[in-house]
Amino acid sequence: MNTLKIAVILGSTRPGRNGKAVADWVIDRAGARTGAEYELIDLADWPLPHMDEPLPPSMGQYQGEHTQTWAAKVAEFDGYVFVTPEYNHSIPGVLKNAIDFAYAEWNNKAAAFVSYGTVGGVRAVEHLRTIASALQLAHVNQQLCFSLFSDFENLSLFKPRERHDAAATNLFDQLEAWSTAMKTLRS
Repeated sequence: MNTLKIAVILGSTRPGRNGKAVADWVIDRAGARTGAEYELIDLADWPLPHMDEPLPPSMGQYQGEHTQTWAAKVAEFDGYVFVTPEYNHSIPGVLKNAIDFAYAEWNNKAAAFVSYGTVGGVRAVEHLRTIASALQLAHVNQQLCFSLFSDFENLSLFKPRERHDAAATNLFDQLEAWSTAMKTLRS
């Protein structure tokens, strides 16, 4: 079976965001893995407009070139790690918008979640789990939650506690196993 390809999707585009350091940490930890290739997808590099497709994405009849390009990028991967802050008990609008631009390209794949915020971003992940289910994305149990108070210095400099290393290994193990299993459904 070919090597798994997993996207680490950075779901914040806010100036001065903490997410880039978190996503870089995930990519750094993933770099030691041999079971999959991980690639950072920064939504700041994908300036999708507010949903402008005339038909629902589930129909697969994408009109806009930006939608076709984004859908093709999403389709490249066997699994995803969503890195998200928590904004008002949910995910950033830019992440929801990017997810909503595609449908079949997400189906029968696996997802994992990494969040950060004042309470670790756990409520954002709960929303992402609901969204993932609607997209037929199998989401793993292990998640990483970083607190702005204990994993960031002065609420901005990312300094995660060592305990997150073991949780990250578990997250990658689960995601790679599920991505492998889901790949058989697509072949």
